[in-house]
Amino acid sequence: MLGAWDRGVRPPEEGADAGPQGFSVDKTFFSSLKGILLEAELDFLRCVSAIVIFLVVSFAAVTSRDGAAIAAFVFGIILVSVFTYDAFKIYQTELVPRATQGDQQQ
Repeated sequence: MLGAWDRGVRPPEEGADAGPQGFSVDKTFFSSLKGILLEAELDFLRCVSAIVIFLVVSFAAVTSRDGAAIAAFVFGIILVSVFTYDAFKIYQTELVPRATQGDQQQ
């Protein structure tokens, strides 16, 4: 079998320079427009996935008709409303393009 030495692949470096080179983060990317939009989209998707998960778990919990299950259902519905509001605010403030001054005057 061919090993890493046969293919010409260098082994990982040792010492102070041996940090995780493949996983370095470009900080200028997150301050650019694409990075800001990516962060907003990920926050929005986090809210939407939390809404779906809490709705499914809440309706699954209420089927047992226990007192604790009904309390879990109410708590889940409250969390769904909080995450819905958060997703709406993220969508409204960060994902929808803002109108320019010329568009507002017409």
